[in-house]
Amino acid sequence: VRDCIQKTLTEWSSKIGQDLNQEILEVLECTVAQAIEKINPEERDELKVSAKLFIVGSNSSSIRDAVDLACSALGVAQLDSVIIAPPPIEDGTSLSLEYLQPYWQELENLVQNKKIVAIGTSDLDKTLLEQLYLWAQVKPNSNQVNLASCCVMPPDLTAFAKQFDIQLLTHNDPKELLCEASFQEVLQESIQNTKAHEWIPLWLLRYSVIVKSRGIIKSKGYIIQAKRNAS
Repeated sequence: VRDCIQKTLTEWSSKIGQDLNQEILEVLECTVAQAIEKINPEERDELKVSAKLFIVGSNSSSIRDAVDLACSALGVAQLDSVIIAPPPIEDGTSLSLEYLQPYWQELENLVQNKKIVAIGTSDLDKTLLEQLYLWAQVKPNSNQVNLASCCVMPPDLTAFAKQFDIQLLTHNDPKELLCEASFQEVLQESIQNTKAHEWIPLWLLRYSVIVKSRGIIKSKGYIIQAKRNAS
C-alpha cells in the first residue's frame, strides 16, 4: 500500500509541477488518469466489483464517501460487494456490537439505496458475528478470517456460518494496513511543502474487478482519502 501511494503521489506531483508550492492546499485530489480504468457499461454485467474498506479515522460517515468515490472512479452505479475491516478501537478495549452498529447502519443505508449489493465483515469471531447477524436488518453475507491468527477455521464459526449461509473467506491483511505516521511520511517524501504532519488519513478502499465467467482479476487498486487539520 505504501509503495502504491508513494508512486501515485510522486507521479502526480511531477505533472502538477511548481504550482503546487504556491498555495496552502486544503484539498489534494491526487489521481493518475491511466491508473484507474473505468468500466465499460456494456461489460458491467460480466464483471463483479468488490471492495474492502479500512476505516483509519473512527468516523462511520466515511463509508458513504468511500463508496461514492469508488463508484465514480470506476464508472459504476453500485458495488457488488463491500467488506468492512474492523474499525479502529482504543488500546485496552475490545470490539463490540455497540461499536460496530453505526458502521453497519451506514452500509445498510447504502444497500437500501442500491449503492451496494452485498455487505460483509472481517475478523469477527462467532459470538460477535452472531450478535451482528441477529441485530442487523441487512445480514452479513460473508466474514473474512485472518489465517495468520488461526491456521484452521474455528469450528463454532464454521458451523454458524453454514447454518446462516454466510461465506467464510480468508485474508492476510495486517491489523493496521496504513497508520497515520506512515501516510505522513510518504506524503513528506513525495510532495514538497505539503506540511505532511497536518494531513490525517480517513479511509482506504481496496477494489478489484473480476471477470465472473473466468474468475480472473481484470483490474485492482486503492483509493484513499485524507483531510488536512490545519492548526
